[in-house]
Amino acid sequence: MSAPTLLVVAHGSRDPRHAATVGALCARVRSLRPGLRVEASFLEFNAPRVGQVLDRLAAAGTDEVVALPLLLTRAFHAKADIPAVLREATARHPRLTVRQAGVLGPSPLLVEALEHRLYEAGLRPADRHRTGVVLASAGSTDPEAIAVIAEIAREWRHTGWCAVRPAFASASLPRTEDAVRALRAEGAERVAVAPYVIAPGRLPDRIAHGAEAAGADVLAGVLGPAPELARLLLARYDEARVARRVLLTA
Repeated sequence: MSAPTLLVVAHGSRDPRHAATVGALCARVRSLRPGLRVEASFLEFNAPRVGQVLDRLAAAGTDEVVALPLLLTRAFHAKADIPAVLREATARHPRLTVRQAGVLGPSPLLVEALEHRLYEAGLRPADRHRTGVVLASAGSTDPEAIAVIAEIAREWRHTGWCAVRPAFASASLPRTEDAVRALRAEGAERVAVAPYVIAPGRLPDRIAHGAEAAGADVLAGVLGPAPELARLLLARYDEARVARRVLLTA
């Protein structure tokens, strides 16, 4: 029996860098697991859309898919938009089984990816004790998602950084520039901004502008096709496969 197809479900963006980054991440996943079919899809703005890919897979005879939300928190898209699109597709193709995997965060692999990007941007491990970090996410109106970001910041603080503060590019406060200034006021010798976002776009650009406006010493890149992120996609895929086997044998 062949392994289920991995369908990566990204949000999509008018910024062409977004789709290119999703494509690069999927390519890295394929390189880590040769033979696994990995398809990229988008909820809006970019092609192919989720339903289009599922239609194509069903027409080709695929019978099982793991749909993996390319999301860092379990907010509205994971709770409502993606399940609705998947239900529509399976209604059209009753022989196609689609299982939605969990969102990516929180995970130690994401923290590793954040630190990977910080070190690429010029920080050294020896700088941790004198560096305050702004964990800058896109933002959400979902209280669960906001609480997860705050908890990640609290936990990350205990790994040796001078301080870690959450910030948000939209929907919630504080903004990146405010968090940078707050860390300065608290006495951090250096301040680094770590974007907790996967691909470039309007909100990541807002994070970068806030970091620059407040004079952050270091601005890391987005997570993008980081090796840790590719490993995490495969971990979530495997978890969904195991959960399905348990369900079928229960």
